[in-house]
Amino acid sequence: MSDTNYGSKRLVVGAHYGLRDWLSQRLTAAVMALYTVLLVVQLLFGPKLGYVRWSAIFSQQWMRFATFVAIISLAVHAWVGMRDIWMDYIKPVGLRLALQMLTIVWLVGCAGWAVQVLWRL
Repeated sequence: MSDTNYGSKRLVVGAHYGLRDWLSQRLTAAVMALYTVLLVVQLLFGPKLGYVRWSAIFSQQWMRFATFVAIISLAVHAWVGMRDIWMDYIKPVGLRLALQMLTIVWLVGCAGWAVQVLWRL
């Protein structure tokens, strides 16, 4: 018998890591698409659009909840995409970690700001 190995040794870390990311991307995309349809319907079938109408749309508790879910979905969707970009194209570990941390801080800040704006209406 020969001790010849064909191909490269591949180190696999984390079972189903890619599947979880793939599913989260699809789920968050579906949530955002559904929210977009919901918002467009609200805007099309109502009186003239202005601040009063815009405020009335978001004064309903169910619409605020739907918007909150859409904001969180957008942040998760963006995180998975940006993390994959950093992991694929940035090879120095320290730089990649710094970019990932900055991305998290940016996304949490944007989501927090969006929720704050939503609750002011």
